[in-house]
Amino acid sequence: MITEIAIITIDPARAAEFEAAIAQAGPIIEAAEGSRSMQVERVIETPGKYVLRVEWDRVEDHMVTFRESPAFKDWRALVGPFFVGTPQVEHSELVGKFF
Repeated sequence: MITEIAIITIDPARAAEFEAAIAQAGPIIEAAEGSRSMQVERVIETPGKYVLRVEWDRVEDHMVTFRESPAFKDWRALVGPFFVGTPQVEHSELVGKFF
């Protein structure tokens, strides 16, 4: 399993709207092949900055299967209008969980 980590920056004045939109977009990712979980965190020190974490079975489930699907366009139509820049996206895999 891998984790997609996306750093998203929006206009802080639109935070409530963005949070509602990303909640609405959650079921789109939930239905995607290979998705396991999704969570969104608001960065306390930087208003308008969010961390999206999605667990996928494989990187390809995110980068190919989902990104090349009509569902990605639907997801992006809901949340994309809030982005003030291109989200920074990386993937990680768990090496250890110690407590």
